[in-house]
Amino acid sequence: MKKIVLLGYMGCGKSTIAQNLSKITNIPFLDLDKCIEKKANLSINEIFEQHGEVYFRKLEHEIFVELLQSPENNIIGLGGGTPCYANNHELLQKEDVTSVYLKASIETLFSRLVNNKSKRPLIANMNEEEMKEFIAKHLFDRSFYYNHAKHKVSVDDRTVEETVQDILAILA
Repeated sequence: MKKIVLLGYMGCGKSTIAQNLSKITNIPFLDLDKCIEKKANLSINEIFEQHGEVYFRKLEHEIFVELLQSPENNIIGLGGGTPCYANNHELLQKEDVTSVYLKASIETLFSRLVNNKSKRPLIANMNEEEMKEFIAKHLFDRSFYYNHAKHKVSVDDRTVEETVQDILAILA
């Protein structure tokens, strides 16, 4: 049983990189947020609206643990906040888990998020200055948790293919 867990801030490329990695390795990719939506039969936004963040974080933790305990090999893409709650960052250290922090600078994240921020409820209504400030503060707050990953791969000035190759080198 092998689990590859990709984590990092929104816009760092977790889903895109995981999908490409999955094609090359033939290891199925599971997006934690999609697994939560399927189990709850609600969108992430609806879970937040109807039940609040505490309920969401509890559900997120339960499903993350279930995915890690399943007998299949999987690539698991976490939500940006997942490592920061319910001691999820400790699960990144487990023996059968290869956790990879896709590390991106504030500039990289800003340039990736600014053009499709409408799809990101946290930043949808912010101007550019507010967005940069928000990303910087969040990255600072979350870096402690993100840095519990066993491996760090920088995505700044790297193509998806180059980042996938970096991860394959870790897995080799």
